[in-house]
Amino acid sequence: MRQKLFYMLLIVMFVASGIAHYGGAANLVQLVLACIAVIFAAGFLGKATESVAHYSGERLGGFLNATFGNAAELIIAIILIKDAIFHDEPKLFDMVKASVTGSIIGNMLLVLGLSVLAGGLKFKVQNFNPKLAAHNASLMMLAVIALFVPAVFAKQLSPAHTETFSIIVAVILIVAYLLWLYFSMVTHKDELADEAVEHGEALWSKRTSILFLALATVMVAFVSEWLVGTLDTFSETFGLSELFVGAFVIAIIGNAAEHSAAVMLAMKNKIGAAVEIAIGSSLQIALFVAPVLVIVSFFMGNTMNIVFTAYELVAIGVAAFIAKSISQDGSTNWYEGVLLLAVYLILGIAFYLV
Repeated sequence: MRQKLFYMLLIVMFVASGIAHYGGAANLVQLVLACIAVIFAAGFLGKATESVAHYSGERLGGFLNATFGNAAELIIAIILIKDAIFHDEPKLFDMVKASVTGSIIGNMLLVLGLSVLAGGLKFKVQNFNPKLAAHNASLMMLAVIALFVPAVFAKQLSPAHTETFSIIVAVILIVAYLLWLYFSMVTHKDELADEAVEHGEALWSKRTSILFLALATVMVAFVSEWLVGTLDTFSETFGLSELFVGAFVIAIIGNAAEHSAAVMLAMKNKIGAAVEIAIGSSLQIALFVAPVLVIVSFFMGNTMNIVFTAYELVAIGVAAFIAKSISQDGSTNWYEGVLLLAVYLILGIAFYLV
């Protein structure tokens, strides 16, 4: 009965949000309906991910969730880049970079923090593969270095050289990320696998699970785009800066799918999948999505450089440092979740006041 009610509300809110968007309803109405719809769509994506993980294993299931969840954010960012280039609004590049920053810190601090806290309140200690944790920590450092170096050297480079350097760094990061996937899921798959956890019955068959995963991603992408369309009015109404809107509002919307799935999995003692969703998604944003956006902008005719502001670099560095400290031993507890959320709140307040 509860499942039927959930799916009925999912369809109703998705359709209502679409009608409000395409029917030109008031921005506030669009915002409220889209927010509710994205919560249900994210919940649907979480259920689909859990079902896929039943057949594919926690690591691959978590990776698929992070990938499908980030697909929505990639779509939003490409739309913003297109508007920046074709409508000559270079400030939208800054919003894209802020949303990348927000996604990285949001996944490392908010998603991981909520997952660790929720799982830790139910299970005293939760464990996952320490070797995977160590590799994730190294990749976090690579992400920080790759974003820090261009920002430092950009001051001494011409705009043309900065764009060229950004493209080169983007290609290097994409290659490094693809090699990491080959390393972690092919050559060293067994070493980085988590211990088997009882999964129980899958919600759907393997084929249906994959179909619903794709469908849920499409729904999240549509609702996210509708929601982004209301952000200008939202930011003007509440006097929010583009940096805050990009780093926190858009990022939280884009990460809604990861929030839902990671917390649900952690509460079922599947912390390995939750960590893969949270940290894996951050790494995917930093090492793959951001570089892809640079390359996409290049082919659109106006390259978005990979130079981030000092505020954004500090936020990413702080998030990577605390996430590395907490996750590197391969075990978590509820208080570590509190620490992650505390850092996220501190950064949120700082970005709001800037």
